[in-house]
Amino acid sequence: MIDDLKGKRILVIGSSTGIGAAVAKAYAELGARVAVHYNSSRDEAEALAKEIKAAGGDVILVGGDVSRSAGAAKVVEEAVAGLGGLDVLVNNAGALLKRVPLGQIDDALYEKVLDLNIRAVIMATQAALPHLRKAGGGSIIHTTSIAARNGGGPGALLYASSKAFVSNTVRNMAKELAGERIRVNGVAPGVILTPFHERYSTPEMLETMRKTIPMGMLGKPEDCVGAYLFLASEKLSGYVTGQIIEVNGGQLMP
Repeated sequence: MIDDLKGKRILVIGSSTGIGAAVAKAYAELGARVAVHYNSSRDEAEALAKEIKAAGGDVILVGGDVSRSAGAAKVVEEAVAGLGGLDVLVNNAGALLKRVPLGQIDDALYEKVLDLNIRAVIMATQAALPHLRKAGGGSIIHTTSIAARNGGGPGALLYASSKAFVSNTVRNMAKELAGERIRVNGVAPGVILTPFHERYSTPEMLETMRKTIPMGMLGKPEDCVGAYLFLASEKLSGYVTGQIIEVNGGQLMP
């Protein structure tokens, strides 16, 4: 059992639904104090917080648009104020927004996708650093994607490329922050059945993807949880930094 997360102060950005929600719930079950973040999905976040509290967990809610620098900083500061500090930051906000072929990408879509998938990661991490340093170190976990390695599906150029950017920030940040006992790692989910694919993938697309997975099935948010627990635990991953854990049922074996 992971017993060193009890009392840890953890902010999971992008945790109202899907993988983030499953991760926040799991952290709370292990005794961590968790900040659940939402932007547009307030009802879902409130339902999750209610569920965590009913199970005896310690949770607060923070809302805001992390695609803007000021918004990302505000979310971090509100979480720190509510938790009393910060030990673990999970950057899980991200979206494809819509599938668009190369010839139809415009400035507005470019900015929205990159701001949410890249700016949010950099600026939330920047805002979190003073608090992680005050805590004497900690763990930062970025959610990237299988698309960072395989280029993504049809119409996902901006999303896949932005996730490749995120994967590389893991390596650079890990080098910069290692001397301060701040570990930086990533989790790269494969095809996980979340609201993401409800919005952007048809049943036919999902079936095509399923056939490329050696384990023969699509993933669930809970299938990703173990990687986030491992990377947050100093006991289990204290000598692990700059790494990306692939969670994809064998679809990609780098």
